[in-house]
Amino acid sequence: MTRLTHDATSSRTASGLLLAVASATSFGLSGALARGLLDTGWSAGATVALRIGIAALVLVVPGAMALRGQWHLLRTNAGLVGVYGMGAVAGAQLCFFYAVTYMQVSVALLLEYTAPVAVVVWLWLRHGQRPSRLTLVGGSIAAAGLVLVLDVVSGADLSTVGVLWALAAMLGVTTYFIISADEGNGLPGITLAAGGLVVGGAILLAAGATGILPFDASTADAVYDGRAVAWWIPVVVLGLVTAAFSYVTGIAAGRRLGSRLASFVALGEVLAAVVWSWVLLGELPRPLQLAGGLLVLVGVVVVKLGEGRAQLLVEPLPEPEPEPLSERPAA
Repeated sequence: MTRLTHDATSSRTASGLLLAVASATSFGLSGALARGLLDTGWSAGATVALRIGIAALVLVVPGAMALRGQWHLLRTNAGLVGVYGMGAVAGAQLCFFYAVTYMQVSVALLLEYTAPVAVVVWLWLRHGQRPSRLTLVGGSIAAAGLVLVLDVVSGADLSTVGVLWALAAMLGVTTYFIISADEGNGLPGITLAAGGLVVGGAILLAAGATGILPFDASTADAVYDGRAVAWWIPVVVLGLVTAAFSYVTGIAAGRRLGSRLASFVALGEVLAAVVWSWVLLGELPRPLQLAGGLLVLVGVVVVKLGEGRAQLLVEPLPEPEPEPLSERPAA
């Protein structure tokens, strides 16, 4: 019994790691794909809103079906879904968009991806889950690798307004990890993803309609490393792969790994973004960036070791009580 439970836990962790890597890899594809659209005249606001809107349309039916008629779960968690949509979907992306208008993209990314530290602090202060030394060491190694991957060691001018927007985006990403890993609300993961995307998409569309977020689009072909493709192809891939698939797998990973470990594995998104930029845009990563990617992976492994293995306590089955003589059937 104990071995079976341990095997199930190990299998859950392994599948969680695979899902987390898949989510990070697909999330990392969004930047390179969007670049091809932005270069033809698309605005970041229109690109993000269409990406989230397509994902919401794709997931709304499966998300509703996953409830199996238990609509009370959606009503009970309406506030949670709203926070997820506002913070983890619309908020994180809008705030990052505004951050990069004031500062370098790499610096904004570095600030946004301090989210794993915020997750560790939240779990410590809110739930008393004090991080182990290995977790702290692993986090430090991953942070050092992230600095190298983003290539910010050469120095950059910082804008106070830009820093505040980037930190707001970090809070949105932190919200994503914390809510995604919570299984106590009873909502199926795909339902949470669908609800959050619907709310986030509605907010982004409202921001565009009111002029808060510039909305510009073009039907010109997008170009990737010298090859032109129809504009609708990257748009569809952005919606299906980098949003719908990414959010669903990310939530599934968080529920298997917990918000702390899932957030550190998600640092691989930055490395994935570098690789996708190489493949689609011909932007070769520097040796220093590759070394940083290796450090990020080492840091994630150390964090996993710091999580420790929970002791599996399996209580013995109770012994059946003998029936009273008076209740035994007569021979």
